[in-house]
Amino acid sequence: MIKNKVSFRWAFKEFIWPRIRIVSFGLFLILIRSLSGLVLPYASKNLIDEVIPSKDIQALTYLLIVVCIALLFQSISSFSLTRLLSVEAQHLISILRANVQQKLLKLPISFFDNNKSGALVSRVMTDVEGVRNLVGTGLVQLIGGSITAMISLIILIKINGQMTLFVLFPVLVFAVIALKAFGYIRPIFRARGKINAEVTGRLTETLNGIRVIKGFNAEEQEKKVFEKGVEELYQNVKKSLTATAFMTSSSTFLLGLASAGIMGMGGYFIMNNTMTYGEFVSFTLFLGFMIAPIVQMSNIGSQLTEAFAGLDRTQELMSIPEENDLEIRCLKLNKIEGNVSFKNISFSYDDKTEVLHAISFEAPKGSVTALVGSSGSGKSTIAGLATAFLNPNSGQVLIDGIDLSKVDLKSFRSQLGVVLQDDFLYEGTIRENILFPRPEATEKELLEAVKGAYVNEFTDRFEDGLNTLIGERGVKLSGGQRQRISIARALLAKPKIVILDEATSNLDTQSEAFIQKSLAVLMKDRTTFVIAHRLSTIQKADQILVIEDGNIVERGKHEELIKVKGRYFELYTYQTRM
Repeated sequence: MIKNKVSFRWAFKEFIWPRIRIVSFGLFLILIRSLSGLVLPYASKNLIDEVIPSKDIQALTYLLIVVCIALLFQSISSFSLTRLLSVEAQHLISILRANVQQKLLKLPISFFDNNKSGALVSRVMTDVEGVRNLVGTGLVQLIGGSITAMISLIILIKINGQMTLFVLFPVLVFAVIALKAFGYIRPIFRARGKINAEVTGRLTETLNGIRVIKGFNAEEQEKKVFEKGVEELYQNVKKSLTATAFMTSSSTFLLGLASAGIMGMGGYFIMNNTMTYGEFVSFTLFLGFMIAPIVQMSNIGSQLTEAFAGLDRTQELMSIPEENDLEIRCLKLNKIEGNVSFKNISFSYDDKTEVLHAISFEAPKGSVTALVGSSGSGKSTIAGLATAFLNPNSGQVLIDGIDLSKVDLKSFRSQLGVVLQDDFLYEGTIRENILFPRPEATEKELLEAVKGAYVNEFTDRFEDGLNTLIGERGVKLSGGQRQRISIARALLAKPKIVILDEATSNLDTQSEAFIQKSLAVLMKDRTTFVIAHRLSTIQKADQILVIEDGNIVERGKHEELIKVKGRYFELYTYQTRM
């Protein structure tokens, strides 16, 4: 129950209160619509009891004019209500989606490591849609319906108190059933959002990995996994539909009993001349105006329950601490020299098993530091700490003597160039992908980066050159071509610190030769960290750190480490024999 209160308070503060004028005007419109609708049942009594018996044509004309005017007001207010609130609700959904996406981009890398991308897409696109029932017609109709029901109830009591009391009993029973149903349905809707996100996430992964799936003939396996998720989603929907159907059928039965009772009581009162025909017709019509909003409120209540379930998940996401907390990271780096120091750095991903143990080293500005070692030794973790993708459990990463944990990440990463092992490219042209870090770069700067990474070596052979479309994730290019585009992208950023995580892993011999020729010039005056399994690519590094089991077991230049005949010598000798 506390969770519901927190969610409603948050939803009211975030979505309703900033639009209180629109919502209030919506309430005014629905009140006009409701009052206009009450004219017809009231006029029916006058028609039957007074106008028809007196055969007053003029009174009949006035009555019809009043009814028509009321119907006109009802139609105009109904159209205005839908037009105003529905459009505003869709506008809010677009704003909220943008806010959630913006929030996601501010979350730490560890969050994305623990969540499927497809599931996050579902949270951005689906969870926020329920807000339309808060700012849209849903909440307003709920309040407006309550007002209409109360007005109708007062009129019903005035017409015949006994019949009204008889009706109230099944209505109250239905209200109790509805409240219990809403309490039962909300966790189901909440679970549905999670299941839907999981199914969407798995489908996204399947489509992204279609080559691997087909290569290993794993279509049947993926089919079973997806069918299991879809079945779980179906079972969840079945539960909510069962509860909703029970609520609807209960309302039909209970309110049907009330109607049958009214027929009997009304007939009895008319036969005993204690009620006129007009009063009976008017009572029946006003009863419909009282019951219809109640039935409608049950449907709106289901929509609001689903909305709050989605907003619960949105609220959870929006409350996650951001990566760049400006209260802690209050220092801005205007222009860095590029001196990097690791001071007794220890790190663990799960706060249990340490991956790095008291690592310390210096990387002076303009130097090239190579990280080598076995897979899983901690090389990429060191690179992640240098880019502030990860934060150490203890120790400090210093940039020009400043603790990186206190630095505004925007000011730091604007001077950082990264080429990761996963050479991610966007669907579009080669030009667009290289310009990604600096869309405002000049054509001259673009061509310098293209030549520096030898991208022109293959784009010159393409009919559209740099404007060649590369497909999703660069699927139309070879691994070496994609990697060179990534390197060109990093060069265009003009960083002071460069991280090359397996940057030459996908390059063929010719492409690697192109890159090696350019590295000496392109890394000049840049502090560079190179992670490479192919030790032939790092022989000219200023220092080589050999990482094993989270420790620096050797450090020095290539020639020095060869003479020591330690772990580096073993790795290098093994590779040269291959």
